[in-house]
Amino acid sequence: MAHRLSFSDKIFHFCITLWLSLSLVLVLYPLIYCVACSFSTSQAITQGRVFLWPVDFTLRSYNAILTYPLLHTGFLNSLLYVAGGTVVGVTLILLAAYPLSRRDLPGRKFFQTFFVITMFFSGGLVPGYILMVNLHLVGTRLAMILGFMFSCYNMIIVKTYFQSSLPSGLLDAAHIDGCGDIRFFFIIAIPLAIPVIAVMVLFNAVGIWNSYFNGILYLNKPETFNFQMVLRNILFVAQLPPDLLAAMDPQKLNIAMNMLQELRYSVLVVGALPMMILYPFIQKYFIRGIMIGSLKE
Repeated sequence: MAHRLSFSDKIFHFCITLWLSLSLVLVLYPLIYCVACSFSTSQAITQGRVFLWPVDFTLRSYNAILTYPLLHTGFLNSLLYVAGGTVVGVTLILLAAYPLSRRDLPGRKFFQTFFVITMFFSGGLVPGYILMVNLHLVGTRLAMILGFMFSCYNMIIVKTYFQSSLPSGLLDAAHIDGCGDIRFFFIIAIPLAIPVIAVMVLFNAVGIWNSYFNGILYLNKPETFNFQMVLRNILFVAQLPPDLLAAMDPQKLNIAMNMLQELRYSVLVVGALPMMILYPFIQKYFIRGIMIGSLKE
């Protein structure tokens, strides 16, 4: 027999449903609006006629993306940074988390405290930049891959996952069968940690894909810009000074500004698309990996 809800439970469920519905609308509407504007003309956008669907449907902005070389280079650079940074970052997290999850590791408390201290204290922006200069990484693509490849917070999540998912008896049984520590790590520990590894892949990929401030600091050549830097230039930097605007042909200027208006939304859609494609493949691991890894010892 189904459990009958009391009046107070019904009120509570109604409030939760209403709140979640409003949250869904607030989160979903900006995305729908961007998609609708990307397929609309600049006149419809500036006149405020776009709401939930395209007005005066056009593909001109997407055609402009295909012919804008910096967008191609930025997109490919971002894919490179995401792939390289995620592989290196997740690998280092696993190599640090698994030993720290072993209670028989000599100096475990010292190393764990050392890692935790870095979460609260850092050298700051200027020492970090000086370090990158001394490593000769400024202006190179390696700056975006090697400069920010480790997260102590994510390492602690993975360490806690190993502690809660790998009982000590499993390691003892493997040792009895002649399995060494390195083989145990690759053959047993890694396959059992697939849920939290998937979460780390998502965290690293989204963080690197959306990063633009690091690129502003360490990338100074247009051919190394990531997609977010190109997007930022289109949204904010591509504004001409007033004296230069007055000297331009009004007709050509109007065409350029209209194209910029349309290009903004289409670039936003293209920029969000890769992570939207990635997330459904990792979603089934997301909740499990986060909930288990969030338990502190």
